[in-house]
Amino acid sequence: MSQIYPKPIARLIEAFESFPGIGRKMAQRLAFSVLKMDQDRVSFIAESILNVKKEIIYCDICCNLADRNPCSLCTGKRDHSVILVVEQPKDVMALERTNEFSGLYHVLHGVISPMENIGPDDIRIKQLLKRLDSGVSEIILALNPTVEGEATSLYLSRIIKPLSIKVTKIASGVSVGTDIEYADEATLSRALRGRVIL
Repeated sequence: MSQIYPKPIARLIEAFESFPGIGRKMAQRLAFSVLKMDQDRVSFIAESILNVKKEIIYCDICCNLADRNPCSLCTGKRDHSVILVVEQPKDVMALERTNEFSGLYHVLHGVISPMENIGPDDIRIKQLLKRLDSGVSEIILALNPTVEGEATSLYLSRIIKPLSIKVTKIASGVSVGTDIEYADEATLSRALRGRVIL
């Protein structure tokens, strides 16, 4: 590619190609879009990318992305007796768009996957268990409907039930193999309302 484009353009295309889901043609389109932008817009984009790496942290309580610690969800006027457990921060954003849930969240940052050498100690299960002595009456499991998500839900259910805390799982409606972040708001709302006890 360096023979076709000047080095700065080739580097920008290569940078865009490093993003998930961005192939060579899309990376080229993005690079040429940047060239057409005015300097203020380019500076804004570059500064935004740098700032997100500098300013975003993980909340010590829920392990979600935040710009302060604890995050606004953990310190807001929400139902502290219910914790909804998800795999990734993107899932919190998808569920918040439904306006159906008013409790707290917990982000595991992955699921148990023996095939990838990811065990219970490699995700944020210990942090969840530390939260369970503070008046929590229900844990809602909203993990992606994959083999690993189901295995993680079963594992969590087994270790939480003896603590006399109700463990539920969001209802079907989210297709097997579908990531929660891609489900529409109506499907997620139905899944939350129709959750089942594990």
